[in-house]
Amino acid sequence: MSEGTALLLPGRNYPPSAPLLHFARQAVEQHGWTARPLPWASDATTPSEAAADAWVRRHVEEVVADGGEPALVVAKSLGTRAAPYAAERGLPAIWLTPLLVVPAVAEAIAANPARQLLVGGLADELWDPAVAARLAEGGCDVLEVPDADHGMLTGDAVRSAEVQYAVAETTDLFLRSLG
Repeated sequence: MSEGTALLLPGRNYPPSAPLLHFARQAVEQHGWTARPLPWASDATTPSEAAADAWVRRHVEEVVADGGEPALVVAKSLGTRAAPYAAERGLPAIWLTPLLVVPAVAEAIAANPARQLLVGGLADELWDPAVAARLAEGGCDVLEVPDADHGMLTGDAVRSAEVQYAVAETTDLFLRSLG
C-alpha cells in the first residue's frame, strides 16, 4: 500500500540524481511512498533570484496538475522555495539545505502545521542557525552539521561521506515517524 506521492524538488545545480536527493528518493520509496522527481533544467531557464518563488510555484503546480496532489515534499535549496505551497496544504516536508536566509522560505516553514525536517550545515551561507533554532523550537526536526556546506560536503571525502550517511539516516528516521 502506498503512503502517497513524495514530490522531489531539486536545487538550481543539484539534480534529483545527486546524493542528497538520490538517498532521499530511495528512503521514501523504501517507506512505501511513490517518488515523483521534478527535474528542472539547471541552465538559463532557471530563474533569477527575484523570480524564483513564482518560477518554483509554477513548476510545482504544473506537475501537480498533471499527476495529483503530493502527500510529502522533499526539496533541496531552490526547491525549498516551495515551502509556501507545502504550508498552504499542510504537507509534511523534508527541506535539504533550505534557504533560511530568504524570509519567505523561513516564514512558510514556520507556518506549516505538518511535521518537517530541516537539514543544513553551518558552513552554508544560506543556512541561518538562529532561524533553524527558532524553527526547531516551533516543532521542526533539525539536523545541523557544523562543518557542512550547501552541498552537505566538507572538503574531506571521508567526512563528506559521513555527513551524507547522517542525512540519509535522519531522513529514514523522520519517514518512520510519519508512518
